[in-house]
Amino acid sequence: MAYENQRKPLALGVVGAAGRMGQMLMQAIGAHDGARLGGVTEHPGHPWIGKTLAGLFPQAQTDAVIHDDPETAFADSDAIIDFSTPASSVRHAEFAASCGKVHVIGTTGLTEEDLRQINTASRSTVVIRAGNMSLGVNLLVKLTETVARALGPEFDIEIVEHHHRHKVDAPSGTALMLGASAAKGRDLMDAERAFVRGRDGITGPRETGAIGYAAVRGGDVVGEHDVIFAGPGERLFLRHVATDRNIYAHGAVNAALWGMTQKPGAYDMHDVLGLDK
Repeated sequence: MAYENQRKPLALGVVGAAGRMGQMLMQAIGAHDGARLGGVTEHPGHPWIGKTLAGLFPQAQTDAVIHDDPETAFADSDAIIDFSTPASSVRHAEFAASCGKVHVIGTTGLTEEDLRQINTASRSTVVIRAGNMSLGVNLLVKLTETVARALGPEFDIEIVEHHHRHKVDAPSGTALMLGASAAKGRDLMDAERAFVRGRDGITGPRETGAIGYAAVRGGDVVGEHDVIFAGPGERLFLRHVATDRNIYAHGAVNAALWGMTQKPGAYDMHDVLGLDK
């Protein structure tokens, strides 16, 4: 996958053409000088199957046909960008591994078994997975680790996230990234035991070292995340507010292009942005 000297735009395929994220991804690809739209898919039975993007969106300026078969859709794509469902992302990971396509995954709600299968696929191709593709969020993740390491256990860590009313998973993928980063900063060997994913009723006092999650759903909020470090006599807030979903699309496109020059393996946005160097 040595594309350092690539001159022509790279073909990026999109999973879920009809979805809000799918349409943003296609717009972001069209606006990038180094990329062009490859194949696009929708789930079997969708009314868009068999239609062209130009027929649906005259401004699309492409005759790409929407398929329900990834092998057909992505035959001429160099990379696949996938913000879909866990089951769909696992299937696409297997496909990407079988034909050496770069696979960028922004899907959230993945189970441990889903992640195991995706990691298996990364042995054969480049897989870039992140719960959030924005630069600001990934900087927040890095800052969370740094602050958690600097402050002692007397500082309680709480993560509060707010999303639109249509979001189906909680905590958000970004909140989980933040929690994992806080746990890493605290050197927690069994981080899952430290996580508190909601409180209700008589819960008793807060355990020292716990990392709490709270999820708020309502309205059209794109995404807001707060990491609170609450200590004796003072609190520290780290916050990120997203006002435009296009930040995720542009981040995913840049991740796909970066992935073309990498060796097979599992990567995240910290790798793409060089935050761990």
